[in-house]
Amino acid sequence: MGIFSETKMDVLTTAQELAAQFAVDAKERDRQAGTPKKQKDLIRQSGLLKLLIPKEYGGSGESWYTVLQIVREFAKVDGSLAHLFGYHTLFIADVLMYGTKEQQKRFLTDTAENNYFWGNSCNPLDHRLFGKVEDGKIILNGPKSFSTGSTDSQYLLIAWEQKGDSPSLVRFGVIPSNREGVEIIDDWNGMGQRQTGSGTVEFHNVEVFEDEILSGDYVTGAPFTTLEATFAQSVHLNVFTGIAEGALLEAKQYTLTKSKPWYTSGYEKAIDDPYIQSKYGYYVIRLKSAQALADQAAKIASDAFDKNLELTIEERGEAAVIVAAANVLTGEVAVEIANGIFELMGARSAAYQNNFDRYWRNVRTQTLHNPAEYKKRTVGNWFLDNQYPIPGGYA
Repeated sequence: MGIFSETKMDVLTTAQELAAQFAVDAKERDRQAGTPKKQKDLIRQSGLLKLLIPKEYGGSGESWYTVLQIVREFAKVDGSLAHLFGYHTLFIADVLMYGTKEQQKRFLTDTAENNYFWGNSCNPLDHRLFGKVEDGKIILNGPKSFSTGSTDSQYLLIAWEQKGDSPSLVRFGVIPSNREGVEIIDDWNGMGQRQTGSGTVEFHNVEVFEDEILSGDYVTGAPFTTLEATFAQSVHLNVFTGIAEGALLEAKQYTLTKSKPWYTSGYEKAIDDPYIQSKYGYYVIRLKSAQALADQAAKIASDAFDKNLELTIEERGEAAVIVAAANVLTGEVAVEIANGIFELMGARSAAYQNNFDRYWRNVRTQTLHNPAEYKKRTVGNWFLDNQYPIPGGYA
């Protein structure tokens, strides 16, 4: 059985079965863009949306490690659905990190009972959404970009700045996606991750009630409450890892069945060419290195999540560093593999109908969320001077 219990194995089998269904029309859906409503409904029906929710609220009570394994399974065939599932579960984690017991019971029980999908409107680099206090409520006005998962969602995790605050403080809350005044605009037009619904949400006099506001610091100074960015990075790096594996597996199948040897190679089959063999070997080695570091990062992030308020500053720092390192390596390997497979498959592999470029477009788009050079600096600063990254929106 290995490191997984029977329950975990069942969950992973479910994810693999879903991934097989997603693969059937992944190429076509990538071209269509928009919202993958049918596929999101399949995830809803599978029960995987309540994976991280504690059993006391009707969930499965699974680990963050298991969540990331499923993200990776989905990413092998569809980077967008992997991103959507990973972020949904990240927002569940946010409620467990920042919500009161009453808020956790309310939002998570509702989610588990109804298989609700969560999206967000929290871009920390977009400072255009502001709130003001009126009659005991917060009234929000303004837009937020990069609102991943907002389309076809039932709950939104939102972030805004309060007018009059000096210095400006970011507030967080949870509201129903269909709250009056919320306008979810399907205007995401990235070259990759085209079905993540990462467009704009506009707020027009949207009411946020006191019991919908997450405290964000319910235990002041607790390292656990500063880990949201690390958990987000762990989602990203498993999307990268899954995309890299999916690209290499699809390239292998094409090389075995369709690739032709170069006419001066002297071989009758492409797979007999030592150059092809060596290059595949190189990519397999790179992928396995990335997978190993991704697994280590998943384990340390999952352990940090399980320790909750007992997490120390040092443990928080170690988790942030390892996840940053894995984010860099998996991103670089995925971009390299997704680009390099064309040389191994041959000229015909670049035909439009194959849509093999979606792997590169997806991973190239998502790696730009977090510049690798700044992650390298984080790791280097830790190595040279024992300095852990300062908690923030991306560290």
